[in-house]
Amino acid sequence: MDLGFLTAGFEPVWANDIDRFAVETYRRNIGSHIALGDVRNQNIPGPGSADVVIGGPPCQGFSVAGKMDPNDPRSRHVWDFLAVVEHIKPRAFVMENVAALAENQRWTSLRDALIRTSRQLGYRTKLFVLTASDYGVPQNRQRMFLIGVRQGSPRAPKPVTAKSPPSLRDVLSRLPAYGSAGNDLICPARVTVAAKPVLRRSPYAGMLFNGQGRPLDLNRPASTLPASMGGNRTPIIDQQQLEQAGESWVVEYHRHLRGGGAPCSSVPSSLRRITVQEAAAIQTFPPEMEFVGPLTTQYRQIGNAVPPMLAYHVAEALKGSLDGAEEPTKEVEADQLTLLPDSDRELIQV
Repeated sequence: MDLGFLTAGFEPVWANDIDRFAVETYRRNIGSHIALGDVRNQNIPGPGSADVVIGGPPCQGFSVAGKMDPNDPRSRHVWDFLAVVEHIKPRAFVMENVAALAENQRWTSLRDALIRTSRQLGYRTKLFVLTASDYGVPQNRQRMFLIGVRQGSPRAPKPVTAKSPPSLRDVLSRLPAYGSAGNDLICPARVTVAAKPVLRRSPYAGMLFNGQGRPLDLNRPASTLPASMGGNRTPIIDQQQLEQAGESWVVEYHRHLRGGGAPCSSVPSSLRRITVQEAAAIQTFPPEMEFVGPLTTQYRQIGNAVPPMLAYHVAEALKGSLDGAEEPTKEVEADQLTLLPDSDRELIQV
């Protein structure tokens, strides 16, 4: 989220993460003002040190991809986030999480408690569920944003309606060729057919291949990239379709299975899993972004992230809430998202 807020004109003064590789990635690209470790054990800056507090508490306890366990200790971190808000007393806050926290009936009492507590802390709040592809992200990723402001009223960012969402082809075709410098962090997991395919109406749903890495339609935005990428849960594309357009082998195979055909014994060599750089581009990280750590941890950092482009539009809307401006959000491309210059990364300290 910091990259989007940076681009909108905000200046980060303190950050925190428990993942040491994510912290090193942050230091390399944004600044040294990040602390490693449990947020409950940090020397957090004092009251008035920031105008805005933003964050994404761990979502595994709320996600439909997990067990949706209210007793998952990670679910408690939404309260740790509000404790930071109470401590710093900013003009506004933005809490991000999975859409299920906003929409699933299981979490009704928790949602109500979060909003009630925010009100007691002096904030007027609104809950928004935003789809990333509405804001220039080539991914149909849905996320919840609980936004609170002390004065005025929280605003939802306006969707970018001037053009259709970017497709995967639009984004991936701008990268260097697969396997070459700049697109060479390759997932080692092979693509093999499922012995007992699970069919859905769409060729890009169901379970046609091993693992849970589903094929992606290059002509549309991607489905949500998971944090579990790096192995056989990494999404799949057809390299031949990327280079030559036309129909993917996946569509042909799906048609074969729907017609009663037997599962194939192999897949064409053109089927492959997306690279780290492709995953980053789908999330709208700027091309010069460098990720630190083993391959699986780089994929995890990307899958866990809020798309910077989506965060930028949230930040622009929040800026309008804080200063009362009515001007529409300006559009930016991923390569315009801000990384701090090397000379500035050591200077931003609380």
